[in-house]
Amino acid sequence: MKKPITSGSTLFHTIAAALLVLAIPATAHASSAAGNIGSGRFLPTVAALIGLTGVLIGRWALIHSKRTENRKVKSGALLALISGLISLAIGMLHAVNSAGGFGTGNGLAGAIVAMILGLTALVLGGLALARSRRAYTDNSTKKPF
Repeated sequence: MKKPITSGSTLFHTIAAALLVLAIPATAHASSAAGNIGSGRFLPTVAALIGLTGVLIGRWALIHSKRTENRKVKSGALLALISGLISLAIGMLHAVNSAGGFGTGNGLAGAIVAMILGLTALVLGGLALARSRRAYTDNSTKKPF
């Protein structure tokens, strides 16, 4: 019997759609201007917000990864991995092509923050995915006696 769509799963779909809406224009802007990525602080700020969202979702997935019903956990972990990868890529592109140092308004500090948050989201999402798989295999191999 199929379970009805709960508010938790629609929340994940809403967050995923919001991440895509934020990430697609930022990535298109980053790839179109190879020499001059972003206009100051806007692009790294968007990347840092995407990374922060990934960290929060990854933390939630890691906390709930020991449950037996882990479909939401797996989707949360994958969402954290994807948002972490997007944040890390945009942050790296902006940091490499940033002219000037800290305090010049080019967004180098924001790009570094985006890379740190993206890497943290990748680690949390990977740990949550590994734990949810391990919890699933541990529960399926238990003997009834």
